[in-house]
Amino acid sequence: MLAQLDRGRVAYELLGPESGDAIVLTPGGRFGKDVPGLRPLAEALAAGGMRVLLWDRPGCGRSDVQLWGESESHMRAHALAELLEWLGLVPCVIAGGSGGARDSIVTAMTHPEVARKLAVWNVTGGMFGVINLAAYYLIPTMNAVRTGGIEAVLALAEWRQLVESNPRNEGILRGLGADVIWRVMLRWLDSYVPKPGQTIPGVKDTMVEEIDVPTLVIRGGKHDVDHPKRTSMEVHCLLKHSRLVEPPWAEDAWERAFAAEIAGTGHMFDPWVQAAPLILEFAAEA
Repeated sequence: MLAQLDRGRVAYELLGPESGDAIVLTPGGRFGKDVPGLRPLAEALAAGGMRVLLWDRPGCGRSDVQLWGESESHMRAHALAELLEWLGLVPCVIAGGSGGARDSIVTAMTHPEVARKLAVWNVTGGMFGVINLAAYYLIPTMNAVRTGGIEAVLALAEWRQLVESNPRNEGILRGLGADVIWRVMLRWLDSYVPKPGQTIPGVKDTMVEEIDVPTLVIRGGKHDVDHPKRTSMEVHCLLKHSRLVEPPWAEDAWERAFAAEIAGTGHMFDPWVQAAPLILEFAAEA
């Protein structure tokens, strides 16, 4: 299904009973709602009685590309808040892992009216984790703009796939043009420059401290360089109503799942379904 929002169309899907407590799940990276590993978690929550919203963030899956905002997460937070209002699912549990954890935190921070509770896991942080995001999601597009303009951007596998999923995106990207794409990517790049007082990339700690809803933080794995244990603990310290819990998966689950994806035998989000009991219990608490 598609929602026509102010700045573009957003694809979404609803699972579970209409009478269930609403929860929205957001994956990491620029993956869409059909990414492996996400649906098993959604189905487990739906089986537990929740009304589960899966969505393609702007520039992911079948949704329209959007390039604006202080950071990519700020842009996504606005789109999610608007989608939740459009669907009449507010307030609800805002939940996500990896990049989806960051997007969920920013949503609860910038649009508190849509958040009843917050649940996050695989929170990205640390020097390597943050700079790696910039290198993977921004630098290739910026170098394409430098070397070949909009045609080079459209030739990149990431953008080509988005056009294949949603042909409208080619016109959107051409309409934006290389200069706008460069300026937006440069602004988003700044959010990934490590700065004092920013545990979450591009977000001041003092802003995170303003979040005023019950929060579940699943601790990061001991050897996870993308989502360090330390970052999850720092986020827990910032969130005044948070509970830090031990991960329901093995300490090296992320590394093993990442290796399985490289080998073609699994996906990095496969462990996430194991969080369903924790989330269901947390959501049901008064």
